[in-house]
Amino acid sequence: MPRPRGPDHVTLRRKSPLPIWAQIGWRVALVLGLLGVAIGVHWLERDGLKDGLDGHVSFTDVIYFTMISITTTGYGDIVPISDRARMFDAFVVTPIRIFFVLIFIGTAYTFVFRRTWEKWRMERIQRNLCSHVVVAGFGTSGAETVDELLARGTPAQEIVVIDPDDAALERAESLGCAVLNADATRDRTLQAVRIDQAHALIVSAGRDDTSILITLTARHLAPRLAISVAVRNEDNELLARQAGATTVINPVSFAGLLLAGSTHGAHIADYIADLASSHGRVRLAERTVREDECGMALAEIAGGLGLRIYRDEVPHGFWEPEAKSLRPGDIIVEILPTLPREADLS
Repeated sequence: MPRPRGPDHVTLRRKSPLPIWAQIGWRVALVLGLLGVAIGVHWLERDGLKDGLDGHVSFTDVIYFTMISITTTGYGDIVPISDRARMFDAFVVTPIRIFFVLIFIGTAYTFVFRRTWEKWRMERIQRNLCSHVVVAGFGTSGAETVDELLARGTPAQEIVVIDPDDAALERAESLGCAVLNADATRDRTLQAVRIDQAHALIVSAGRDDTSILITLTARHLAPRLAISVAVRNEDNELLARQAGATTVINPVSFAGLLLAGSTHGAHIADYIADLASSHGRVRLAERTVREDECGMALAEIAGGLGLRIYRDEVPHGFWEPEAKSLRPGDIIVEILPTLPREADLS
């Protein structure tokens, strides 16, 4: 059963072109403008106001009354007595007062509370990051990768997605992943997601040059990290490996293999797709040889169908002499049946 894709709606957003001082400046100007309008109307309608102290309403009294009315509910020393003054205070000054409060709260949240809150949340998430999977790029391939990781049982809280697109990050966040809107080619970005403590990095930036640069950056920060990279140009596969990628995937070449295989049998491509997906009846698995399996042939292992071993990073097929006797440290690649419980979760 396919995984849900999350919310169907997206929000179109763009970063404000105004610097912070300009954003604060226009809010201050708006507040002063509304305040000026209220003072002006109160001055014109000063005959509708009564000063309980001396009975005379001066311009200073108007400024005082307007400021007190807008920021508080007033002290009662100056009060509106005419219907027009009372209606103006009820239908204009009161909404202005509410608008002032919203502006002040919004400004404080935008420039103080939100940044403090986001910094605290980021530090809290960082403290719990260990043996996690970092996905750099949440386009079509990156999204499918995260869906597959979740289907294979990787907890969402152990996945961190880096992408410069807010709309993409919204979907990743809706899946429960930690997200970061940043440039993954920067040391600072990868350090923020604790790349040195990650279990693996998956790079699918959409451009080969960007993916290779991300790989270079990650490799010098985490020399032993497992890095899987998707590249589109066959010429860049060697460059990706030289940059430090442990696995290089070319989706174009893989699609070509499936198409070519389909010409030799209608079910070959289906079986390959079955192996690659968590939704199929079988799955590929990789593990280290167990102590009780040492000395056995690859074909004799229980539980799965052994295909290949890696000994000192050299691959050996099940038909080769090296696979006739397993040794400690060998890596086994085998086909296992998908358990019914796993299929239900998918």
